[in-house]
Amino acid sequence: MGVITHGDVQPVDPAKWARSPFELDRTSEPGKLLGRGTEDDKGPIATALYAMKSIQDKKVLLRKRVELYVYMAEESDWEPLKEFLKTHTPPDINITIDAEYPVVTAEKGYGSIKLSLPADAALPSATAPVLRSLTGGFFGSQIPEDARATIEHATAALEAQIRARAQQQQGMRYTFERQGETLTVKALGVSAHSSKPEDGLNAISMLADALNVQPWTGTQAADMLSFLNQLVGTGLYGEKFGQIAYRDAFMGPMTVAPTVLKQNNGELELNINLRRPQGKTAYALRQQVLDAFNGWKAQRHVAAELQVQIGEPWLQTSAPQIPTLLTVFSHYTGITDPQPVAIGGGTNSRLFPNAVSFGPAMPHTVYTGHSEHEFITEKQLLLNLQMYTAALIELAK
Repeated sequence: MGVITHGDVQPVDPAKWARSPFELDRTSEPGKLLGRGTEDDKGPIATALYAMKSIQDKKVLLRKRVELYVYMAEESDWEPLKEFLKTHTPPDINITIDAEYPVVTAEKGYGSIKLSLPADAALPSATAPVLRSLTGGFFGSQIPEDARATIEHATAALEAQIRARAQQQQGMRYTFERQGETLTVKALGVSAHSSKPEDGLNAISMLADALNVQPWTGTQAADMLSFLNQLVGTGLYGEKFGQIAYRDAFMGPMTVAPTVLKQNNGELELNINLRRPQGKTAYALRQQVLDAFNGWKAQRHVAAELQVQIGEPWLQTSAPQIPTLLTVFSHYTGITDPQPVAIGGGTNSRLFPNAVSFGPAMPHTVYTGHSEHEFITEKQLLLNLQMYTAALIELAK
């Protein structure tokens, strides 16, 4: 049997951590192990190694060989792993420890929308307020914690309007900095894994909403603000984006999250992260995205380009180890009658036969992987060790 993990991690902003995110921090928040990878996925690797060692030390007799796989590009490029599996025969039963409990048998499809707006043709000459820049986010699979906007010729009345609208947002924090008539607005939200936008506060979409106090024209930033407020909004499920919103009874709703907004060779680019369930074809979803975009583009009279990538959801229905894993989970947690669940993220379970995910995160808790406050509690780490040890013995004995 195989235990599937990954050793690569997502980027970090070191300034947001009490200590180096690449050194284990056991003291800043007692009871928590803080650091990049503690939950996703280095903590689980260490736990699996100790589970295997404990079985070896106790000389537990196993009928099956247990193999630990540590892939080093899960967050960025699955092609090398696909190539490896063309010549390597994988185990016939596999568990991935890169998601959550009780057992994950379905994953939403990963998708993205990239909007590109051309450079400003000319600088507005009027003295009216001008939205000069709008940026935010860090990487594509993180709900952005930071966003900022620069407004030229900003009046005191306009600043007051923006402040008042921003104050209506729950949990967001803003700073306003003035240099003469130029106003910089900085938004601070809460980072999270983009497959769980409900765990964070999206600084890009919330800042766009805060700036929606008057019509903005004349710059690429103004056009981007229009797109964000008209088609994305502050919701999580694409409710404003034409007809794209939908949900599946088991896999849940599609999520739509702007994650990176940046300048690139004069163009202003927005990346939107999609996680889509079963229930709609990729072709139909793509057409609905394009219909909504083309409607906005015609209304706005703007030169803009859109790239759409739609991935497929994944569903595992026949893995024979599912009942055993549910029994182990119930025994160690006391949770009765646990059932398989679906997640928004994607794991390497998709590439291995009879693979399902088993932890490390508990259900109904905030997942901290990909965030700027990643940790696993010591209590959870030890509980995972118990469950992983038991699962390996039960499945390989």
